[in-house]
Amino acid sequence: MTRATPERRRGRQLPTTEELRVWRDFLETTESLRSELASRLQVESSLSPGDYAVLLALSEAQDRQMRSSQLATHIGWERSRLSHHLGRMERRGLIRRQECRTFPRGAEVHLTPTGAEAFRASTVPHLRAIRELFVDALTPEQLHAAGEIAAALRAHLGPQREE
Repeated sequence: MTRATPERRRGRQLPTTEELRVWRDFLETTESLRSELASRLQVESSLSPGDYAVLLALSEAQDRQMRSSQLATHIGWERSRLSHHLGRMERRGLIRRQECRTFPRGAEVHLTPTGAEAFRASTVPHLRAIRELFVDALTPEQLHAAGEIAAALRAHLGPQREE
């Protein structure tokens, strides 16, 4: 696989027609994949991808709780978006928010038993969909290359985008 040289990355040359075709294919395919995964998740578990991201983060967190600001950073959302989403999840009994004991104006988000059960019930069907729609569509070599591409893009975007 050929990597872009530092000189080419810094250049102001516009993408070629072929580079733009690859870019559009990448975006359109990624969006189709996300849309299909989201649809299946919603149908099979009544969870949105946002619900799943929050529940996954909380299920992996120590004591199944996180400060809301940490959760926002962890899933890559702005705090205002997360706050609105958490309100909807709280009304459904998936999470519980309470004032943070160590940070006066902060909130802790807790995974409830209902949320833990919803996450548990959604995980196997969601992982099956990932296998069917993504993993099974690629050869082992392509899957490895996809991982390398994702890592290169993440590194190029810099540490502010990593989590």
